[in-house]
Amino acid sequence: MNLRRMFAIVQKELRQMSRDRITLAMIVGIPVMQLVLFGYAINLNLRGLETGVADQANTAGSRAVVMDMVATGVIDPTYSATSPQELMEQLRRGEISIGVVIPPDFERRRFEGREAVQVLVDGSDTVVQSAAVQLAQLPLGNTPTSNLGPARGGTGQVAAGQIGVVSFYNPERRSAVNIVPGLIGIILTMTMVMFTGVAIVRERERGNMELLIATPLSSSELMIGKVLPYAGIGLIQTTLVIVLGVWLFDVPIRGSLLDVYLASVLLIVANLTLGLLISTKAQSQFQAMQMTFFVFLPSILLSGFMFPFSGMPKVVQWLAEVLPLTHFLRLIRGVMLRGATLLELWPEVLALLAFITVMMTATILRFRKRLD
Repeated sequence: MNLRRMFAIVQKELRQMSRDRITLAMIVGIPVMQLVLFGYAINLNLRGLETGVADQANTAGSRAVVMDMVATGVIDPTYSATSPQELMEQLRRGEISIGVVIPPDFERRRFEGREAVQVLVDGSDTVVQSAAVQLAQLPLGNTPTSNLGPARGGTGQVAAGQIGVVSFYNPERRSAVNIVPGLIGIILTMTMVMFTGVAIVRERERGNMELLIATPLSSSELMIGKVLPYAGIGLIQTTLVIVLGVWLFDVPIRGSLLDVYLASVLLIVANLTLGLLISTKAQSQFQAMQMTFFVFLPSILLSGFMFPFSGMPKVVQWLAEVLPLTHFLRLIRGVMLRGATLLELWPEVLALLAFITVMMTATILRFRKRLD
C-alpha cells in the first residue's frame, strides 16, 4: 500500500467535499438539528393542553378545583362552556383536548365521596389520554366549603379519586388508532417531496432541458404537468394505507371518506410543490435528496406524530405550524377518528392552501427554462 497515493485520494475527497455546500450543511446541520430537537423541543411531559371548563356549580370549592388543575401545568383553560354537550362538540372539532365538567351538585357529591368532577378527553391521542388519567389522581382538597356534611367514612376528610375520566374516540387506548392516520401523512411526506425533489434536476442531468426549452410550454404548465402524475401516486398510497389500516388494525373512519381524500390531496400538493422548489435549487439528484432530509427530520419530530405537540416550547410550536404535516395530522385525525368535517377544521385547510400558494408561486418564479 502506497501511503502517498492514498493521502492524495484523501486530499481529493476533502477538497471535493469542501466545495459541496449541501454536504457541508449536512455535516454540521444534522447533528446540530438533532441535538436541538431532542434536547430542547422534544418533551414527553405534556403542558398547557387546551382545555374547556363547564363549571355548573360555580362555588368557591369548584373554582379551587379548577385552579388546582391549572397549577399542575397540564391544562390551560382556554374555553368556557355551559354544558358537557358543548365540551363534547369542542372535543370533536379539535378545539380542545380536555374538557372539565363540574356538575351543579358538586359540593354534595364531594362530601358524599361520589364522583364530583368529570374529565372528558380526546382519546384519539393516547399521550393526552395518559395525561388525563394522571390528572384524575389529583385530590379535591381537604377544606370543606359548605356545611353539607362530612365525607364518607365520617372523618371530615374529602376522599381522593373523585375525578372520573371519560375517554372518547379510542377508549381501548389502541396505539394503532392514533398511528395509522398519521402514517398516511408520514408516507406522503417522504415519497412526494423526494419524487419531485429530483424531477427538474433529472431533466437537466439527462439533457432533456434543451427539448423543454424548444417547446412552447410556460413555467406554470411545466410545473403543474410535473405535479399531476405524482398526485395520482399519492392517492394510490393513501388508499393502500387506509385499506390496510381498516382491514388489519380495525382503524375506524367516522367521518366522510371524501373529506379524508380531500385532506390527502391538500397534503400531496403541498409536498409536491415543496419538492419542486427544492428541485429548482439543487444542482444534482443526490443534492436534491440531501436537501429533502432537512424537511423529513423536522416534519416527523415536530408535527405531533411521534411526540406530543403540547409538550414543545412555544417557539418550536410556531416553527411546526409552518410544516404541512402538522396541519394534515390535525385534519386526518379529526375526520377519521372524531368524525369532524373539513368545514369544521377550516383553519387547518386554510393553512395548507396558503402553504401551497406560497410554495407554487416561489417555484414558478425560481424556475427558468435555461441550461444553467
